[in-house]
Amino acid sequence: MVIRTGILGRIFIGATLALVGSPKLPAVEENDFYRLVTVTQAKSPTASRSKRWRPSEGLVLEASGLAALPDGRLAVAIRKGEVWLVEGGYDESPAAVQWTRFAKGLHEPLGLIYHGGSLCVIQRSELTRLVDTDGDDAADEYLAIGKGWGVTGNYHEYAYGPLVDDDGNFLVTLNSTLGNKLTPDDRWRGWGLKITPQGELIPISGGMRSPCGLGTNLAGDHFFTDQQGNWVATGSIQHLRPGVFYGHPAGLTSAKLPGSTLPELGPVPSGLAWPEALREIPRLSAPAVWLPYKKMGQSGTDIACDTTAGRFGPFAGQLFVGEFRLAAVNRVFVEQVNGTYQGACFPFRQGFSCGVLSLTFGHDGSLFAGMTNRGWSTIGSASYGLQRLVWTGRTPFEILEMRARPHGFALTFTQPVDKTTASNVMSYTVESFTYLLHQNYGSDEIDKRTLAVTSAQVSSDQLTVELTIDGLREGYVHELHASGVRSTKKEPLLHADAYYTLNNIP
Repeated sequence: MVIRTGILGRIFIGATLALVGSPKLPAVEENDFYRLVTVTQAKSPTASRSKRWRPSEGLVLEASGLAALPDGRLAVAIRKGEVWLVEGGYDESPAAVQWTRFAKGLHEPLGLIYHGGSLCVIQRSELTRLVDTDGDDAADEYLAIGKGWGVTGNYHEYAYGPLVDDDGNFLVTLNSTLGNKLTPDDRWRGWGLKITPQGELIPISGGMRSPCGLGTNLAGDHFFTDQQGNWVATGSIQHLRPGVFYGHPAGLTSAKLPGSTLPELGPVPSGLAWPEALREIPRLSAPAVWLPYKKMGQSGTDIACDTTAGRFGPFAGQLFVGEFRLAAVNRVFVEQVNGTYQGACFPFRQGFSCGVLSLTFGHDGSLFAGMTNRGWSTIGSASYGLQRLVWTGRTPFEILEMRARPHGFALTFTQPVDKTTASNVMSYTVESFTYLLHQNYGSDEIDKRTLAVTSAQVSSDQLTVELTIDGLREGYVHELHASGVRSTKKEPLLHADAYYTLNNIP
């Protein structure tokens, strides 16, 4: 029998099934539960709802920002500087999709939101409100909401967002300037910023390398992805909040500017294991969730919280994270322990046509994914495009949640588990490891240790298993494989892998 077991594809589990005495079952794949619908091919459709604009076959639709509109249409920003309105985006056939160009002449827009009756887009140098004053589906006014951060022309000076907080402020993140000596013109690079409705820039926190997506959970807290590189061990999900340092020293150049929420920390020591670095470096913030390299992709991107209340399946309230290099979407569960966010990441759905850059949930509960390769290497059959992920109505057998306990973890499943396999400690393997904070590019997994699972207690409703594990370590990723667990229908997990970042033991 073959099933999907992680971001790198399929493995054979016939030997495991034979070991636990399960019958041979039909093959189960991700597509049985979440199917992909192509909204655009690599070449965009030529039909246009407005005859004033007709996209040519050569339009490069690198969908870098997505926003679901109240009238049922979808707004799509493309990296080359335009915004398009999409009608028929929920249809099953790309031929039914109609396009209207809404805005043009933007500077590499990498995020889009509908707010206050109009579209707001983040460009390299400003946050802009696009206003259609006469209702003809074309922006007449391009109004600067906020600007004033450093822009030097360096290729890496991307800007992402925006989100809107409970007070009506916009939140954006700015990539660090890489490859050049930092200058005063690099102000607030590697920072998250708040932009008030009056256009005031308020620094939030710094030390980001390449933040490539923003999202808000159901509690109203904000998160961003950061991507592997120098000083960044592997991809991560970070909690965006005031006055913390995320580890990349380039952002400290702005610590001396008026309004900074960080002190001047001095040189950041290189070569410390992350648990030690957290003790030694003031204000350093651990990721809420590490995304282990290749195991959970290579370049995390946008974050979308499942606000569909069950229309996207059993994962309501969880975070879905785009993956660029491996053309996938992963799933993240977070919880607060001792006032700090931490949690687990899980493989979810691979097989997109290209690198996933932007995400948004549509009005029907499906998940739209905007894609591009931007000239970098991604797997897939296209260079750009727009796809939609639709729940089929079937519930996959998955680890729904992984919660920290004083002596292990509690696993909650989407379906009742078979007591025999779920209570067998041999059904699980656990390993812990951490990373180096250093100026080199990325980090190997270091200080690895295999941990013993000594007990597995199944709840009376058979939906939760309490694992007792020897040797939990704060500041370490705990890699779990539950390959031996079966449902009451004798089905294996669709994805048996989970990676929990244990910042605090309860």
